[in-house]
Amino acid sequence: MTMRATAVIPVRYDSRRLPGKPLLRETGQFLVQHVWESASKAKSLDSVIIATDDERIIEAATQFGATAIMTSADHRSGSDRVAEVAVNLDCELVVNIQGDEPEINPEDLDRLVDRMKSGDEELGTLARAFNAKEQDSWVDPHQVKVVLGSHNRALYFSRSPIPWGKDAEGAFLHIGVYAWRRDALLQFSSTEPSPLERREKLEQLRALELGMSIAVVTTEHVALGIDTPEDYARFVGRVNQHDPDTRPAQS
Repeated sequence: MTMRATAVIPVRYDSRRLPGKPLLRETGQFLVQHVWESASKAKSLDSVIIATDDERIIEAATQFGATAIMTSADHRSGSDRVAEVAVNLDCELVVNIQGDEPEINPEDLDRLVDRMKSGDEELGTLARAFNAKEQDSWVDPHQVKVVLGSHNRALYFSRSPIPWGKDAEGAFLHIGVYAWRRDALLQFSSTEPSPLERREKLEQLRALELGMSIAVVTTEHVALGIDTPEDYARFVGRVNQHDPDTRPAQS
């Protein structure tokens, strides 16, 4: 039997550091549209759905042809929002793609789904090795690190620079994409935040504390999330530099 995979992009309009982030469109496309288009290029995904709590995002998604579902405004996390959608999905794998990851690599999504189809872990995620020039990122608490064990399974995630040492060599940056077995996601969302999750403000630690195994697929692709106005300005610059003459006109 073929294992089906559906991607869900959880999107909130409000952002403390970058208000209205999903609908920024200095590139000629909404930020969330970039995410949706990247995910839609993954060959392993049967469908891509936007899950939101805001009519403005529903309206924007309709404009660029995406399927969008209205969800509760009371969710504590993106995973909870994805789980609300997953209850009604007819699939075995649910891929949670953050709505502020416009440069996610479709081939990485395919490799992640393939890893979940061949393994027995409850969920999988992505990571890449820090390079020699990323010492500042390694110590930055906004950049989440992951330590890998045997069979590339996650041992721990932290905002602290781990594993400890004089530099970032051998350390991995976590990329916030999660491929869940549907039943595991529903189990996860039915539980309260765990002690380590509350301490580090990292929901994937709840999965580890529940005894779940997390497969980690490594990549060399740099996918930078958009959290601040400066992040977005750099993203716009990369888009313009890559294809300066073919930006879609704003309507």
